Amino acid sequence: MGVQRCGSSVLAAVSGDLDEGADSELQEVLDGFNGYERDLMIDVHAMRSMDVDGLLHLLELHRRAEHRGVRVLVVGWQPQPQQLMAQVAGIHGPGTATGDQFALAGFRRLIEERAHRARNLADLDQKWQPHA
Repeated sequence: MGVQRCGSSVLAAVSGDLDEGADSELQEVLDGFNGYERDLMIDVHAMRSMDVDGLLHLLELHRRAEHRGVRVLVVGWQPQPQQLMAQVAGIHGPGTATGDQFALAGFRRLIEERAHRARNLADLDQKWQPHA
């Protein structure tokens, strides 16, 4: 993850896969804030894929930033992450623009609740798998 600073704004560029291992990198972005930053733009143009854990980490970053009074904007949504968010939110249909709705707090809560539920169901399925 690359981070650039310009005045009161920070640009964090996510590349590769956003999954369960992303939490520490996302936390480092906020840990680098000195209190003067007011805007955090997260560029996901180079993000190839995102799973439910990655989505939850991104939502948590959004929440922590807002707690600090930092406005968050995520730009450059690619098809796979948009499709994942639409699937988790229960929004069906091709070309669903979930990335455009991501900044809305109600939508964020909805998708976060459903992402937690999806992860819990996946964990439960793994526990019930017969062991060979």
